[in-house]
Amino acid sequence: MTAPGVDRGGNVDGIAGDDRGGDRPREPAVWSVECGSVNRICTVSAVYGDDVTGDPSHVPTVDQSGTAAGESSDETTDDRSRALDVDGHRATQAANFIVKIALVVSFAIAIGFAPDTVDGKAMGFRAPLFLATAIVVPILARIRGWQPYPHTADALLAAPFLLDTLGNLLGLYDDYPRTDDVLHMINWVLLVGAFHAFRFRNVSDRRDAVLLGYGFGAIMIVVWEVLEWAVSEDGFGGAGGLALTYEDTIGDLFLSSTAGLIGSFVAIAWLGPRRRSSSSAD
Repeated sequence: MTAPGVDRGGNVDGIAGDDRGGDRPREPAVWSVECGSVNRICTVSAVYGDDVTGDPSHVPTVDQSGTAAGESSDETTDDRSRALDVDGHRATQAANFIVKIALVVSFAIAIGFAPDTVDGKAMGFRAPLFLATAIVVPILARIRGWQPYPHTADALLAAPFLLDTLGNLLGLYDDYPRTDDVLHMINWVLLVGAFHAFRFRNVSDRRDAVLLGYGFGAIMIVVWEVLEWAVSEDGFGGAGGLALTYEDTIGDLFLSSTAGLIGSFVAIAWLGPRRRSSSSAD
């Protein structure tokens, strides 16, 4: 493809200048700028004087929300997600540090002292899997050079495994049977929150976020229940005290998938792009 030529008057081949300046190119009466609310790509277009009917000053321009001047919009969305801002908070960093230390200490007590409350709970088998959640994000962050560090996602990913470990270590599962149901709800809200904390670091579009988080939570509970069944069935790692039943499995599937849906709404409101109402322009 041959690039168009430009004559001495500054005209591109095939585009004539106006009558006022001979060979001089026409100057636009109005510049219009349109910026996408999702991809942040802006398009600049010109409206020339002879293309404007009436007063050129009345030609509307478009702001970054896609709303023309003089028009009202009930709701606009700020492009920038809040996940990166939350990652940079000192409170988030401190919470992440506390979760990691507590997880390591809990397993040190469970394996090193082996209290009766963890008998038959396969803590030795759980340890490498659960502790992996405390190191996988730091490794990926260093390899990929993530800045700022994803403290929110890191803490939310490790927190469910900390709560499950504490539930066994403190004997809550044995003394309070409803602990399993409560922690399935809480843990899947946190787990889906971790998913969105990762996602909103790179993606600001929230239109499909609810269903994506819901689907992620549903997949994770299926994987979890399969692993629990395999460990309990084979007694691998000394897991003889799980006492799984069909009703328990179905209940866990329902509770965790529902919690995943709730977690999606919470995480989007907390970490997603802001929604704000805009008033009519004067």
